[in-house]
Amino acid sequence: GAFTNCSSLISIFIPNSVTTLEQEAFQGCSNLTNINIPNSVTYIGNRAFCDCIGLVDAYMSDNVTYIGESTFSGCINLKDVYISSNITSVSHNMFRDCSSLTSINIPDSVISIGNSAFYNCNSLTSINIPDSVISIENGAFTNCNSLVNVSIGTGVKSIGQGAFAHCSSLENVTIP
Repeated sequence: GAFTNCSSLISIFIPNSVTTLEQEAFQGCSNLTNINIPNSVTYIGNRAFCDCIGLVDAYMSDNVTYIGESTFSGCINLKDVYISSNITSVSHNMFRDCSSLTSINIPDSVISIGNSAFYNCNSLTSINIPDSVISIENGAFTNCNSLVNVSIGTGVKSIGQGAFAHCSSLENVTIP
């Protein structure tokens, strides 16, 4: 919680000497608009950017191997995010309530999509789940009201309870 609730913080520069962003590092920094995580960072802790309601863009290098639970939860204005191609899990609640998120590229390295990972992402219109994903956990895409198209990869062995519940616009689901 190094900078938790620093509501006047509008920008940050993370030097290349930093390898870890601990949990709640910038949680609640409501005026922070974009994040560019340097190549040196490999670990992003739980709720690192949770409730950064002004956050619009977030980019991280492919050196990031772990992104914790609820990292971007409550970032209601987040529109564009690049996820490292070296993470293995879209953690629980990672993008919960990111109501402005219109698209997401789930990397081929991901093997699981956690509980409520995209819960209430009301602007998502389509999702392509890569063949590497083995499990889609409970409520992963619940209340994604604009979701029209879902393509599920060949690796999926389990889809949790309510994974796509209340997706009122869902028209097409492709299951191999």
